[in-house]
Amino acid sequence: MKISIASDHGGYALKEELSAWLTSLGHQVEDFGCRGLDSCDYADFCEPAALAVAEGKCDQGIVICTTGIGASITANKVKGVRCALCGEPWSAQMTRRHNDANVLALGAGTTGFLMAQQIVESFLMYDFEGGRHQRRIDKIAAIENR
Repeated sequence: MKISIASDHGGYALKEELSAWLTSLGHQVEDFGCRGLDSCDYADFCEPAALAVAEGKCDQGIVICTTGIGASITANKVKGVRCALCGEPWSAQMTRRHNDANVLALGAGTTGFLMAQQIVESFLMYDFEGGRHQRRIDKIAAIENR
């Protein structure tokens, strides 16, 4: 699977750990930055990572900042992206199954690496169920297109 990943300085360490781990599992990871711990703005990196998913260049995306909130808000501004901020694996599973989320947001200040691994595993493991949930996704898309 090809996964886009991005963070600001607050999520940099977690991004680096997750990138290495995902690569070791055989995933192709496209890193949109940031490149270090110097203060920077999450929108500069999370937008291109989300765009890569929306444009079909990556299958899924992961965006990270200290809380995950700014990263998720940024990603959700990109048309075609459904980003969910998840702090535990069950929410990650359900957002894939019921919301067809294609970008995962994580808060590095609240989520350690081991929990982040479990969240990412759940996010990548499950597929969208469709059915009655498709109707809801269609309504979200209609809002986005207004």
